[in-house]
Amino acid sequence: MAQSILDKINTLISANLHAMVDKALESNSVKVMDEYIRRAEKDLENLEDATVTVGGSVKTLKRKYEEISANAEKLDRDIDTLLVNSKADLASQAQAELNSKQQLAQEYYEQWQQQQGEYQKMLDAKLKLEAKLVNIRHEREHLQELLKLAEAKAATSKTIRSLKDLEGVGDDDIRRIGDAIRSRLDKEDAQLEMASTRLQDQMDQVLETGAIDSQLEERRKRLGLGQSSSS
Repeated sequence: MAQSILDKINTLISANLHAMVDKALESNSVKVMDEYIRRAEKDLENLEDATVTVGGSVKTLKRKYEEISANAEKLDRDIDTLLVNSKADLASQAQAELNSKQQLAQEYYEQWQQQQGEYQKMLDAKLKLEAKLVNIRHEREHLQELLKLAEAKAATSKTIRSLKDLEGVGDDDIRRIGDAIRSRLDKEDAQLEMASTRLQDQMDQVLETGAIDSQLEERRKRLGLGQSSSS
């Protein structure tokens, strides 16, 4: 379900605002932008609900991993005690149980990391779509202003079918508004591209750091160094 919602959100995020504005200009109406806003608001609400669910799952999996890992560590110590006391049969049974717990802990760890990655993607998609909604609401207002101006100047309104057409319109006011819209859309495209790059870097770092922290914690426990302190 979460992936289905993410697919919808990513489709909305990747929507070409230049093309949307051109379509609005061609139809002489901002309805296409209103429809986008309605869809985005509905899907954003669904995404928020799904994000809360996945976030809860992340916490649950992390807790289960830590609980089973703690039990496995205690059992590991108990096996040593049994062997020291020549309880080989009990030690054998305990070793089999330890193997099972370690396997289960590994499964929970992998699920936790996978869900953590999904959770981060959903948070990032939410921020991106919210930003895009802000931009498109602003551009809707500017476009409405442009359409009203073009309607008032009927001699030029019939020639406007896209942002590119505005270059040839012999009216400074219309051309100025069009240039401003085009400039903001270009900036929005660049911001989205940068955000996507940062997300990939952050995801790689989160996953790598999580694995390294777990490895170091296991090493500290094995060396008897106790709980690590935050720097």
